[in-house]
Amino acid sequence: MPLSSTTAVLRHARKHGYAVAAFNVHTLEMLQAVVDAAIESDAPLILQTTVGTVQHLGADYIAAAAEVAASRTRLPIGLHLDHCTDYNVVVRCIRAGYTSVMIDASMHPYEENVERTARVISVAAAVGVNVEAELGKVGGVEDDIVVDARDALLADPEECVSFVARTGVDTLAPAIGTAHGIYKGDPNIDFDRIARIAGSVDVPLVLHGGSGIPPDQVRRAVALGMAKMNIATELRIAFSDAIKRVFEERPGENDPRKYMVPAKEAVKRLALEKIALCGCAGRGGEAV
Repeated sequence: MPLSSTTAVLRHARKHGYAVAAFNVHTLEMLQAVVDAAIESDAPLILQTTVGTVQHLGADYIAAAAEVAASRTRLPIGLHLDHCTDYNVVVRCIRAGYTSVMIDASMHPYEENVERTARVISVAAAVGVNVEAELGKVGGVEDDIVVDARDALLADPEECVSFVARTGVDTLAPAIGTAHGIYKGDPNIDFDRIARIAGSVDVPLVLHGGSGIPPDQVRRAVALGMAKMNIATELRIAFSDAIKRVFEERPGENDPRKYMVPAKEAVKRLALEKIALCGCAGRGGEAV
């Protein structure tokens, strides 16, 4: 089937208490691996790319590859632009075929965040593209967006209510104590805050910084209302480590197929684990 808007899938996830795994991919092999995992798991899937990956590969190349993957299955597969601060890049990706975009104006004052988000929604809504926005600041590094731990602010539940009402945003990523990258210790997730936000707004919530969160904490966050979980850093590590192992064993290897295959297999294994953890395995047919 064609690439799907993520709106219906995420609303179904929110209503039925599971999360859709959203994987940041940077190569064709990574894209193929997570799609294979979704098919094997019978799970809905969100493919994601950062702005850096769009600049590296091209939005049209990425959308074309994702469209081919979606055409080979009856599962709902969405293509999402992650953490974009540039309106022009958002528009370019929508024109290329992305079915979901994130406008991240969380570094700006609240009123400017509202204004920038509403501007993107006015364009995306006309073509059925899901819009995600962030309130508060998720710490860590995502491409060239760096938020120091001192500057990471948690989302205010009352502001979440106002923000959703004023912008009409489809999905909301509230800062609740997670961070991008791999945690040095256990993350300090504010579960009470998740519960308060989920009880105040009816849009699907997004868990950013999903790499390395202990499984019991993921399950708790999902049970409280997180309907989408982003996985990026762990996927890159699995992919890169598999390639490194090939060169450690065979330093003279020069056939990309010989090291891309194990890298692809490593990504698929991890994707299978994350899909099961999110609770979306077996939900592919339900979410169509």
